[in-house]
Amino acid sequence: MPPATTDTPPQAPPSPWVLRFAALIPAGGPVLDLATGGGRHARLLAARGHPVLAVDRDAEALVDLAGRPGIACETADLEASPPWSPGPRRFAGIVVTNYLWRPLLATLPGWLEPGGILIYETFAQGNERFGRPRNPDFLLRPGELTAAFAPALRIVAYEHGAVAEPRPAVIQRICAAAGPDPHILPAA
Repeated sequence: MPPATTDTPPQAPPSPWVLRFAALIPAGGPVLDLATGGGRHARLLAARGHPVLAVDRDAEALVDLAGRPGIACETADLEASPPWSPGPRRFAGIVVTNYLWRPLLATLPGWLEPGGILIYETFAQGNERFGRPRNPDFLLRPGELTAAFAPALRIVAYEHGAVAEPRPAVIQRICAAAGPDPHILPAA
């Protein structure tokens, strides 16, 4: 008899960038995982003791996260008008990967608690030679994340360039803090 199959694809591992800087998020503080997709980072952060709000426009993507301890799910179109907002909630951490909606960038620092950590990673110009996304509307310009967040947040780390894993791509990523220095920077 052939082995049983499932329709659920294997869960992608967390981003090495998120893994590197997740320890800077204040212990036990609430985390917002925006455009959560399959929830790889929501799972990681909930396992580390953070209550996580996982937000995605795709209700199907959130099905596997629903009911998991430490994870609350919200279906919302982040690009709708009026734009989605967490209301009065503030977060010790915000994680965004593989997603870009430029109008959202200006609002993220205001959603952090003092001492909160923003971890953001997505595709950048040059990625079009490797595949999707190719549309410039979904590719960061050089230095765009530092320009967006440096006025309001302290930049902890920033990178822009080609990566080979998990697939060849050009990415830009940043870790930034609201307020004073985080206690300890993790080793690279």
